[in-house]
Amino acid sequence: QVHIMESGGGLVQPGGSLRLDCIASGSILYSTAMGWYRQFPGKQRELVALITSGSSPQYADSVKGRFTISRGDARDTILLQMNLLKPEDSAVYYCKLQTRSPTGGFTDYWGQGTQVTVSS
Repeated sequence: QVHIMESGGGLVQPGGSLRLDCIASGSILYSTAMGWYRQFPGKQRELVALITSGSSPQYADSVKGRFTISRGDARDTILLQMNLLKPEDSAVYYCKLQTRSPTGGFTDYWGQGTQVTVSS
């Protein structure tokens, strides 16, 4: 069993900041990637930022220079620092953990999502 817990969403004014935290726990043998995705109403989920083993973080073009993904102090923990927030950043944000099994198969685990609303 793997459990993903997200926290840190909420309401913020344009130009403000929020930090999202994600903690993965449970039977995690080998974590290959963790990232944040977001979903707008009526749209498909899209990548916001991704951090993988041995590679530089990846960002959506729309958040480069404003959002920063990093690893937390605990294992299988990531943070997303969001600065200079815009109303178009309003969405449900999801954390994803990707793991690899000893036989080479990959599995994705998702959190329940946290709402971020940017509005004056």
